[in-house]
Amino acid sequence: MGPKCGEVWNIGKGRKAARKNVKILAEKVSADVPLLGIEPSALLSFRDEYPELVGDDLKDLASELGNHSYLVEEFLVSEIEKGNIIRDRFSTDDKKILYHGHCQQKAIASTDPVKTMLSFPENYEVEEIPSGCCGMAGSFGFEAEHYDLSMKVGELVLFPAIRNQKNGTVVTASGISCRQQILDGTGHHAFHPLEILHDALT
Repeated sequence: MGPKCGEVWNIGKGRKAARKNVKILAEKVSADVPLLGIEPSALLSFRDEYPELVGDDLKDLASELGNHSYLVEEFLVSEIEKGNIIRDRFSTDDKKILYHGHCQQKAIASTDPVKTMLSFPENYEVEEIPSGCCGMAGSFGFEAEHYDLSMKVGELVLFPAIRNQKNGTVVTASGISCRQQILDGTGHHAFHPLEILHDALT
């Protein structure tokens, strides 16, 4: 549904892909059958960029699709609030979790659902790192000319917070680029929040 590997991305190709996605998914997604995603930069495009990108003829359809598109933690928290997911199904072991929020998620949505989801197991404690961008910024940090700057951004808050964590603390980040940046900058493997919740099931 997106560009092929090695293909140069531009607005024209983005608009074409967005229109195709809206036409396909609008017939399948509804309040009863929501669209769920685990990658903030991908899922939140349906809410933010798509209505402005697809053109006037598909704008209302794209907006409706965005209204039924949720990050997986948003969906799971809503199910918890409805009583459809119960705490008894999860571990009671103590766990400290250090969380880095994705930039686009902080700008467009909220990191609160991640913290609520990860705090749902009885003795799980979540601390969000007060970091800005990890420095990777999509493909920015992968580009040779931006690498040094990317690492400097990570060193502002994120990398020191991870290096100074207490033993046994689990590091998590929603964005795949954030997790790669954490690995490159600290050598530490960060998990997706959903992996942590899955591992807590008993």
